[in-house]
Amino acid sequence: MCWLNCHCSFVYTEMCLLSTAQCCFMDCQLYQFLYINENKTWTEAQQYCREKHTDLVTVTNMKDMERLINISAGEIKEAWIGLYDQTHGNRTWYWSLPGVEFNESETKWNTGEPRDGNDCGYNYQGKLGSTECSHHLYFLCYNGKVLLFEILQMKTWLEAQSYCRENHTDLISGLKQLQDEEYMTVNKKAQYEKIYDKKPVYIGLFRDTWRWSDGSSFSFRYWNKDFINKLIMIKEAMNWHDALTYCRAHHHDLVTITNMDEQKQVQQEAQFASTPFVWIGLRFNCSRNVWFWVCDNWTWNEQNDCNMFGAMEAGGEHRWFQRNGSERFNFICSKY
Repeated sequence: MCWLNCHCSFVYTEMCLLSTAQCCFMDCQLYQFLYINENKTWTEAQQYCREKHTDLVTVTNMKDMERLINISAGEIKEAWIGLYDQTHGNRTWYWSLPGVEFNESETKWNTGEPRDGNDCGYNYQGKLGSTECSHHLYFLCYNGKVLLFEILQMKTWLEAQSYCRENHTDLISGLKQLQDEEYMTVNKKAQYEKIYDKKPVYIGLFRDTWRWSDGSSFSFRYWNKDFINKLIMIKEAMNWHDALTYCRAHHHDLVTITNMDEQKQVQQEAQFASTPFVWIGLRFNCSRNVWFWVCDNWTWNEQNDCNMFGAMEAGGEHRWFQRNGSERFNFICSKY
């Protein structure tokens, strides 16, 4: 499979995976990661890898992640892998721990669960519930020996997952672990100490629309906590004002770009647009003769409306252009 490195043009180079064999055990995966030092978009990299090797790389567990980190040591900072977001795809539930499969028919959801828009799971009095991943809850880790550690602090789901992976193995994952006697012992102790009494605790249950290029269903994710789930590409063609209204009604706002890291994130989304440009939250004020970013307290003022707005090109160098606000493009929203 392939994966890519990022250069100054913000187009990524790739790494390929050469598949030689694959065993039935999680740790027996005989394949080679190959770094390709060429600038390409994600789609171009995927095509290259499929034509010349196998596919863009699929990362199945922490061992794969460590191999990629070792290969990319040095000047390589960023590289494409085979993970992509189906913006309007089905949100699929997974367990955080690699190798543990989610089975909907065996899952005991609480009444009214799971709820729309809530993508992280918790355990509450023996039944499962869902919440926004940004909420701070207590959580339980698994250490690889069916022993569970009581964590006396509250974190977001992603922070809890990172903590468990760094200090143990992962968040508790799967119904077998949830029903284990050791877990029940921890629960009873916690209830006795009134730590988790009548409180939900995070477990390793999550859902998303991300898929692997090779079609595999591996649940492993290793997101950067600073950048995860901040943007969403809307593949509907709207004028600028309708795009702004949509973002504010369904998410947060049209995207704002204030530094090079944000530029890279936005252009990674922009490359999947079905229109030549994507709207961003940049507009021109006629009376002041200045460009500015929209923000939470900004409202439409037609008296100062020149109908001039900023759009990023979906391909090429992802530069910004002045466009007429009546044009219809895809757009990128920021999320809370």
